[in-house]
Amino acid sequence: MTERRVINLPQIDEAALTGFARTLAPVVADGGSIHLAGELGAGKTTFARALLGALGVGVRIKSPTYSLIESYAAGGLAIHHLDLYRIAAAEEVEWLGLRDLSVGRHLWLIEWPERAAAALPAPDLVVNLSHAASARDVGIQTVSARGRRWIELLG
Repeated sequence: MTERRVINLPQIDEAALTGFARTLAPVVADGGSIHLAGELGAGKTTFARALLGALGVGVRIKSPTYSLIESYAAGGLAIHHLDLYRIAAAEEVEWLGLRDLSVGRHLWLIEWPERAAAALPAPDLVVNLSHAASARDVGIQTVSARGRRWIELLG
């Protein structure tokens, strides 16, 4: 079992959140799974867009709120961004064909993972975002050896 590590970034603004996502990008470029948790408007999609842009996604990065999933390719990495806000039960994601998307090097960015946790790839890292006055509090928790290695590589 991997020892979990937690990093707290209290009271950060949007610029600091996107900066952290951009810093994380080269570390996660070999693939894995990041779960993004937090209430509406806490910054999950902002974080995902910054990370995707820093990974080299050169097309318009759309929110998957209505499509549930948007997929991208960058640097030989398949990236799948899911937003499960509208999901009521894990069974509802079955038709997305997630197993078929888990081929080769891939990175999962999953917003609202608690809505379908049993049907999702296990996270390497969980990013919890919450409102904190005009800023937000961010908690990053490693869940796997890969997630711990990512955080260690950040220094």
